Amino acid sequence: MVTMPVDVFAELESNVRSYCRAWPAVWSRARGARLEDEDGREYLDFFSGAGALNYGHNPPPLKRALISYLEDDGVLHALDMSTRAKREFLLRFDELILRPRGMSYKLQFTGPTGANTVEAALKLARKATGRETVIAFSNAFHGMTLGALAVSANPNKRRSAGVPLNHAATVPYEGQIGEADSLAVLESMLSPGGGLNRAAAVIVETVQGEGGLHAASASWLRGLEAICRAHDMLLIADDVQAGCGRTGTFFSFEPAGIEPDIICLSKSISGIGQPMALALVRPDLDLWAPGEHNGTFRGNNAAFVTAAAALREWWADDGLSREVARKSAIVEEALGGIIAGEERLRGSIRGRGLLIGLHSPVEGMAERIAAGAYERGLLVETSGAESDVVKLMPPLTIEDGELAEGLRILGEAASAAAAAG
Repeated sequence: MVTMPVDVFAELESNVRSYCRAWPAVWSRARGARLEDEDGREYLDFFSGAGALNYGHNPPPLKRALISYLEDDGVLHALDMSTRAKREFLLRFDELILRPRGMSYKLQFTGPTGANTVEAALKLARKATGRETVIAFSNAFHGMTLGALAVSANPNKRRSAGVPLNHAATVPYEGQIGEADSLAVLESMLSPGGGLNRAAAVIVETVQGEGGLHAASASWLRGLEAICRAHDMLLIADDVQAGCGRTGTFFSFEPAGIEPDIICLSKSISGIGQPMALALVRPDLDLWAPGEHNGTFRGNNAAFVTAAAALREWWADDGLSREVARKSAIVEEALGGIIAGEERLRGSIRGRGLLIGLHSPVEGMAERIAAGAYERGLLVETSGAESDVVKLMPPLTIEDGELAEGLRILGEAASAAAAAG
């Protein structure tokens, strides 16, 4: 039974709210891959909190760990002081993520969002190199704060800054200038007379989550790393959305075999939607003076508890990675069937792992499909500067039956949108 009129949000909350406009339900409960509104209607969630819920809503092992910590009066807020919850997370991250991959990084806990870790990475790169410019890519998105916006490409989001966005240069991402080699363009720009001075760093998403699900090939990423080394520029991997298993491996860049100097993580690192972000920093780059970069909420101990539990539950072996690969193949097959069955979509598949979607160049088509999916009980969002990709991010732990149900609904929504033209 509805206990609060929906229009209270319009009356009391800022106009800046956005997701509630596409999905005008009032949510009350959630578990696994399902959300329930306060009228009792269930929806399948292929949005996963914009990638912050890789293990679904309220995963039981994480919920139990957090409840136990709260019942024991565990410390919740401690800025960057040492706590048992932080120690447990540090030990588990080193044991289960870094050491098995032969990685050596210092962990910097930034403010609680993805934009915060990007800002920290940009500041540290400039501090370490003494240079100002950071190179980013067409269609990139790295956050809504000023530094992160400067290395983002979406014109509408950049316009919101209200001030010039400086000290960044944008170059083409792989595949975004036709058959031309985008890395050759970058090399040319960095050559004497090319107009682009040696930068402090290059920041890259291996899959452009908000930018239309463009996915870089392993060879392109290796070539980019080689350019960074040749020109003494740092390589920053923004794994805020593509990391924590979303593309299969814990870090999205693992298949390419590259070694970023700084890695940005947030979204699903806490495992349960608790705000948390960190920058993984090459040890020799850890040049901060104590307190030089800080923030009141960089030590969310509730997130440390659930993050450690998530690592123990899903990253002690490669089982989850294998499941993501298997489920990704199911999604690809279903998307291929939708595209083949609806020529009016003029569709193609984009992305990698379970950060995947259906691109349609038909104006408004992706938005109509997403709206139709919601009407039928499935949450999906659109992606890309022109909202031309239906973006699928189901929980990595979704059951096969729920995955099939969501893909069936998506197919129905696509058919209806194609028929409407």
